[in-house]
Amino acid sequence: MHQRLLAVFLLISALAAVPARAQDAAPFDGDLQRLAEILGTLHYLRGICGSNDGLKWRNEMQALIDAETPSGDRRAHMIAAFNRGYNGFQQTYRTCTPAATVAIRRYIDEGVKISRDLTARYAN
Repeated sequence: MHQRLLAVFLLISALAAVPARAQDAAPFDGDLQRLAEILGTLHYLRGICGSNDGLKWRNEMQALIDAETPSGDRRAHMIAAFNRGYNGFQQTYRTCTPAATVAIRRYIDEGVKISRDLTARYAN
């Protein structure tokens, strides 16, 4: 799990080094939106599964936004993706189930993959 979190931190650090664009879409925006959706999902699912993460995944999302500094539509799309991930699973799961635990593992793995791919492609 610590390696997975390290991958997210590496992505955030790498994105901070990428020059920001005012309103233009970045070539990696689709991946960032997917990562934001995963963070929203984890924020909800880890909460109901008693992980005691608190605001950890929401804070990761905030760090991602702070590193990327999107404005206008880009920012709105990232926030909407986070909320979509959270709300989608909130409607599906009311308590922690074995399926929720499997979903957590799969979303963490997918988030790590996206983070590593983005870091490999766009970090200097």
